[in-house]
Amino acid sequence: MGGLEHNRNRIWQQRLARCQERVGEHRGLVVEGKLTRMVGLTLEAVGCRAAIGGQCEVINNSSGDRIEAEVVGFSGESLYLMPTEDIRGLEQEARVVPTGRVCEAVVGDHLLGRVIDGAGRPLDGKGPIHTAERRPLTGRRFNPLSRTPIREPLDVGVRAINALLSVGRGQRLGLFAGSGVGKSVLLGMMTRYTNADITVVGLIGERGREVKEFVQNILGEAGMARAVVVAVPADNPPLRRMHGAMLATSIAEHFRDQGRQVLLLMDSLTRFAQAQREIALAIHEPPATKGYPPSVFAKLPQLVERAGNGDRGGGSITAFYTVLAEGDDQNDPIADAARAILDGHVVLSRQLADSGHYPAIDIEASVSRAM
Repeated sequence: MGGLEHNRNRIWQQRLARCQERVGEHRGLVVEGKLTRMVGLTLEAVGCRAAIGGQCEVINNSSGDRIEAEVVGFSGESLYLMPTEDIRGLEQEARVVPTGRVCEAVVGDHLLGRVIDGAGRPLDGKGPIHTAERRPLTGRRFNPLSRTPIREPLDVGVRAINALLSVGRGQRLGLFAGSGVGKSVLLGMMTRYTNADITVVGLIGERGREVKEFVQNILGEAGMARAVVVAVPADNPPLRRMHGAMLATSIAEHFRDQGRQVLLLMDSLTRFAQAQREIALAIHEPPATKGYPPSVFAKLPQLVERAGNGDRGGGSITAFYTVLAEGDDQNDPIADAARAILDGHVVLSRQLADSGHYPAIDIEASVSRAM
């Protein structure tokens, strides 16, 4: 009898464990809403509740097609959603279903040598990426007193920078340049010749043609061997472009937490700011300096401050953010804001570039604050 009773208890314990697992996986009652309005980039929904940053699925009633969107604001009973993909074919009164999830970043060593989009999906045709590692897309805030000070130099592979604008491990610099002065070539040189362990490249909001040229011609196989490229061209929705910049930073944070020395190259910080401007204006945030709403200048330090040295004994993220100076105007609002939150800036001169002097670094206008 004792053995039979033991078997019964074991069977009931297994059944109870399965039931607990099912209860844990069940989302419970989900209140669906409906799509009531679409103006420009913004979807407006009523009848459901979700937190800022929460994901929703917008489902067509007739075809069942699904579109992912993220909550970016609310007013009264209305939710403002921003889609992360093409919204053509979306119908009035489509179902809006909160998923209860937030955007996460795909991380891991499996990403090395790969080109991915802002959602972590491969673009290089090398098959799916097999990794179960995830981390928040927004990262975590660092206690400034827990960061390791900048004490060691990093060889970025460009002698003009190493000699005159020495870069420290964990430093964050801006690369200020107009169009056509050798910015992409300089980034490619850093990626191929730096002595950092890992290089993460974020190509945000640039022309799609430039992505293939950068990967194949500038980066090459040697540069891709220890690099991860996050490519989100200009034809992507603004929220996806912002996610691309945040994803590249999250991948760099993952390698830093493993104790590695990471070089993060973001091209460009200006496109990130422009994407946030599109979102903010779409949800009726009032514009300020040159059409940029205040939230743009709040988002910039949130992204940049994630780079740098980690806790004592950890790795570091040395970051270069390109800043597009429109018409070579160094007093552009984004250029001015970036200069204030970065640890130095490298200015590329059009006059030097036109005379065939490359890299066209204007030494007198550039500074490294960690030297």
